Amino acid sequence: MDTVPFDPLEDNGGMPPGRVLGAYLAEARSECLRYLRAPSFMLPITLFPGMFYLVFGVLMARGEGTDAARYLLASYATFGVMSPGLFGFGVSLALERDGGLLTLKRALPMPPGAYLMGKMVMAMGAAAFVVLLLLGLSQIAHVSLSPGQAGALLVTGVLGVLPFCALGMYIGTLVKGQGGPGLLNLVYLPMAFLSGLWFPLPMLPRVLQQIAPLWPSYHLDRLALAAVGMPQDALPGHVLVLLGFAAAFLLLAARRLRRHG
Repeated sequence: MDTVPFDPLEDNGGMPPGRVLGAYLAEARSECLRYLRAPSFMLPITLFPGMFYLVFGVLMARGEGTDAARYLLASYATFGVMSPGLFGFGVSLALERDGGLLTLKRALPMPPGAYLMGKMVMAMGAAAFVVLLLLGLSQIAHVSLSPGQAGALLVTGVLGVLPFCALGMYIGTLVKGQGGPGLLNLVYLPMAFLSGLWFPLPMLPRVLQQIAPLWPSYHLDRLALAAVGMPQDALPGHVLVLLGFAAAFLLLAARRLRRHG
């Protein structure tokens, strides 16, 4: 059977605005419900960052001071929000391509962008849950944040997941469903380590410190640190890098889907 090319950036084909909005809302609701009913997805993305933060950021970091507690909260929040974007997009897209679901969706009377938006809403909701979980655990470590700082970290996490959605989407266009988790872990874990999310960058070899700005997780971590009250330089630059990264991989993924479905 021939594959129907799928382009999530296509226009809406002249559909009435009310019908377009309804399609977007229905797809977002469907994606969120699907993943809430999938413990194999929700448990790892919430338990791993929560467990790591509880062990390394709360229990083992007691007595290290306020700055250490804030640093670890921001870094593990960044680590946590990477996962819904990478795996929520990458693995599911690879599986849906293999199973022919994209071909079916292409034939449905719905705007192609609704598929993309549904997964983005799901990833942003999962990222919000992860950040809220870590904020709750941070009270065990007596991390003192103002409501504004907690809200800024939450917003940073919810929006910061989008570049990883784009990267996960692109990887999902390259691999088969069964190979998706393995390849994404080869991206996810080294990127977190090389960005200084597990250990402060000054503890890493100098060459790794110099290449850290190559990774989007590094720039998101700078924004998260600023959100919790640890001033960072050139915040607009970090935002621009993340926007450029998201746009580049979204376009690459759309191109792959348009050519290969």
